[in-house]
Amino acid sequence: MVLIFILAAVAGAYYASNSLLEKPVEIQKDDELLTAKDKATIMIMGVDARDDDVGRSDTLMIASIDPKAQQASLLSVPRDTRVKIKGHGFDKINAAYAYGKEKLSQDTVEDFLGVNIDHHIIINTKSFKNIIDAIGGIDINVPKRMHYEDPWDDDGGLIIDFQPGMQHMDGAKAVTYVRYRDEEGDLGRIRRQQDFVRACTEKLVSPAIIPKLPAVIAEVMDSIETDLSVRQLLEFAGTLKESQKNGLKTDMVPGRPLYIEGISYWIPDLTKLRMTIADTLGISISGRRRTKMEADIREYENSIPASASEVPASDTSIGRAKPSDSSRNRRKEDKANREKRINEERNINREERIRDNEDQGSVEETPRSSRREPSPITTDSSDDTADTSVPTPSAGIGKTR
Repeated sequence: MVLIFILAAVAGAYYASNSLLEKPVEIQKDDELLTAKDKATIMIMGVDARDDDVGRSDTLMIASIDPKAQQASLLSVPRDTRVKIKGHGFDKINAAYAYGKEKLSQDTVEDFLGVNIDHHIIINTKSFKNIIDAIGGIDINVPKRMHYEDPWDDDGGLIIDFQPGMQHMDGAKAVTYVRYRDEEGDLGRIRRQQDFVRACTEKLVSPAIIPKLPAVIAEVMDSIETDLSVRQLLEFAGTLKESQKNGLKTDMVPGRPLYIEGISYWIPDLTKLRMTIADTLGISISGRRRTKMEADIREYENSIPASASEVPASDTSIGRAKPSDSSRNRRKEDKANREKRINEERNINREERIRDNEDQGSVEETPRSSRREPSPITTDSSDDTADTSVPTPSAGIGKTR
């Protein structure tokens, strides 16, 4: 009877609350920022809070959720990203939480991305393990040997020890997995965190969770700080689950590492970042907003001192950018489209030559000098996977792995 009562209460809260697409009316949106009409934008932060310190954001992701189309994307923001924080000048983005908790963090993220954020989810690192234990742990494929020991860690020492292969992790092990940093630096950790989110989503919406649902919901609500209702959280998790079938997009803020006054930062490519976000949200940038965006980019670029220097390869604190799954897929699609266009143009030219020969009543091949060849296709020099060679018609043109 107690279980039925709890389930009834959960169901009542689910149906009585708003959906993700219903924007919070109490929050005043900035007209200068992009606002997604048919999607919800959610800031997800993992905060490493201490007993005597408010802490800093250790993990930061921006989720774009489309419940109707069952699609979602996750944008990871490196914690060393250099941004402008209101009242504090330029600093690392994880410092915003220390200065003004989630309110200043959200304002900073909005100004940085040029997008209004609808909701937030704040997860304390210490509470994170309770959530994982509540769902019975997760299974994740560890990509390589991971071993690290820090006897001076604030929690009484830190030991990370994983063998490569599929591993079942309880809450304590999961915390060490997402915190692990190696020669790939913070960027490598971000890629592992994105894989971890996928694994958690699979477990959260699996049939095995149904008997544990009341305890899981209670633990989650006690362990996080959010303006989302129970229904919205369930809708969020369900959309993430379905989006994995439709191709969950994961990306990271594009940019490069740089030393400024002896401190390493992640310097974002704001032009590429904001155009990508507008495309993800399905928003056309108006002339007024484009002017504002260009002004923001100029201000940011001018704020980087001339004394800034490249980060040497020996410094692995941040890491080096690698193409994300979404970026690789887009490049494969672009390459396939280029090859398809070339193939179609060749077929058209071949058919025109045949028709010309038939009109002339000749079976001889058209002189080489009169043939129309496809115009050269230019490729982005930054795409190290682009293939500028013209494939033959028999080479399986248009096929992708």
